[in-house]
Amino acid sequence: MPPATSKKTFAPAEKAGALRLVASPDAAQGSVTVHADARMYAGCFDAGQSAQLVLDPARKAYVQVLRGSVHANGKALACGDALLMQGESGLVLDQAKDSEVLVFDLQF
Repeated sequence: MPPATSKKTFAPAEKAGALRLVASPDAAQGSVTVHADARMYAGCFDAGQSAQLVLDPARKAYVQVLRGSVHANGKALACGDALLMQGESGLVLDQAKDSEVLVFDLQF
């Protein structure tokens, strides 16, 4: 498959208090197409905001905190922290403090 590039901007409102699908193999929900069995979500959370994501326990999820702090399934994460999850059927992000988060849903 020849290399391909895409560029797309997602408005801050689309990611505010939610996990917005930004990359996927099928361009679902207007996301950028990636040629891999992976989905990437981006979200920005202020105090009191939370989000949930259904996960397939046969896959892995990777949470990366880009800014602020948040709890992922009860684990406290700060800026620069990451969490690899496996065997989980869902992800709950809560207790956020001015946070920006990326979540990857991957097949290893």
